[in-house]
Amino acid sequence: MSSALTAPKQQNTSRLRLEHEIYADLARTLTSTLDLSEVLQIIMQKVGELLAPKNWSLLLMEPDGEHLRFELVVGEGCEVLTGRRLKVGEGIAGWVAQHGEGILVEDVRKDPRFCSRFDAVTQFETRSIICVPLKNREKVLGVLNLINRIEQTSFTERDMCSLQTIAEYAAIAISNADLYRKAQWLSITDDHTSLFNVRYLYEALDDVLRSVDEEGGEVCMIFFDLDRFKRVVDTHGHLLGSKVLGEVGLLLRKVVRPEDIPVRYGGDEFVILMPRTGKEEAIEFAYHIREQIKSNFFLSEEGLNLLITASYGVASYPRDAKNKSELLRFADAAMYRIKETTRDSVGSA
Repeated sequence: MSSALTAPKQQNTSRLRLEHEIYADLARTLTSTLDLSEVLQIIMQKVGELLAPKNWSLLLMEPDGEHLRFELVVGEGCEVLTGRRLKVGEGIAGWVAQHGEGILVEDVRKDPRFCSRFDAVTQFETRSIICVPLKNREKVLGVLNLINRIEQTSFTERDMCSLQTIAEYAAIAISNADLYRKAQWLSITDDHTSLFNVRYLYEALDDVLRSVDEEGGEVCMIFFDLDRFKRVVDTHGHLLGSKVLGEVGLLLRKVVRPEDIPVRYGGDEFVILMPRTGKEEAIEFAYHIREQIKSNFFLSEEGLNLLITASYGVASYPRDAKNKSELLRFADAAMYRIKETTRDSVGSA
């Protein structure tokens, strides 16, 4: 009789010890790395150690706030589910994301919220589920989803509490990683235009020129300056002048290629770094940008519909320049030759 009573107590003590170790490991992980992928992998590993599900997954909220994406999946059918999406409100995971509440379902056949379409894809039979939200300041970032215990028994309320605690660590990790990404982005972008800043340009130049040295090819730079921009500022004020710069930045982001690097160099000067691009192609593209800017109506929301032109200079590495300083200087000089003569045209080194 005594041993029968002792066994559950020992199991409870072992479970408490394991929980404590796992939570301590997660806390250490959060303070040692901002690599979200690494943290989430460790979290999924700890879920398996503590709660022994057959299948488990972590779904993250998409930027549109209307869909969840299977970010990490462990167990049968993981390769089929990874990357798939479901609508917020669809199935049990979607319900949890929509309401921000965790649920334990002992028999999914009796729950009308259960959606079987993922079982059909994976050929896996779901019997019981725990699903909890990943929340930060009441905002749902995703869900943790556990399916079927290995021991063929249902999940318990204690399992639910343990998963909710782990979900809190996961939410902290996601929030920290998001803040870090935003901080990194702010450090390399310009406030007025959301284009890259000069700091990032110099870093990118090192990488792009090194790639040309190692692999061959050519890289080009377009340097341009808005014509008579001081008149715009003097006439309409600094706030509207800054808005014009923002509209130029928006236009550039629409017309450049994915591999190009658009930069606000300073004041009303802009740079486009074009990897793997010949000089003739860069000159042609500079004329294309010229037409886009020249034909655009700026400050149309304010009813001003300003027409603005710019002067452009193009230089190439290694055809013209032998290092990044020369590439900048030659493109800048080519631009100034246009600015001091005709304006509204393209020059080259």
